[in-house]
Amino acid sequence: MPNYLLFLYSEPDAFNETSPAEMQAIIQKYRDWRLRLQKSGVIVGGEKLQDGTGRMMRRTGGETSVIDGPYTESKEVIGGFFEIQAENYDKAVEVAGDCPHLEYGTIEIREVEMIVTSAGGAE
Repeated sequence: MPNYLLFLYSEPDAFNETSPAEMQAIIQKYRDWRLRLQKSGVIVGGEKLQDGTGRMMRRTGGETSVIDGPYTESKEVIGGFFEIQAENYDKAVEVAGDCPHLEYGTIEIREVEMIVTSAGGAE
């Protein structure tokens, strides 16, 4: 069965006005959703990414540049991800359809491509 990544996008300042108590309630929604899917074997993994940190790398003309990222001028940044198993995109969309993140941002769904080696195994 294929794996899919659910990239969780939101505006960089989406939670700036959220009180600590409200933030704990939001986090609990995500935990409950994840635990329900873990029990059914759908969730393969996932993590929240640290806010406001990272690096962006680009190679142009043989020169590699590294800058702080994610871009703060971006409308949305990836705040985390889940990896799920689903039969196809329709099933992945169905699984993501009740993810609490849809209350706060956007979910991008991408299938993980299994690369078959010359020995016939997948990597």
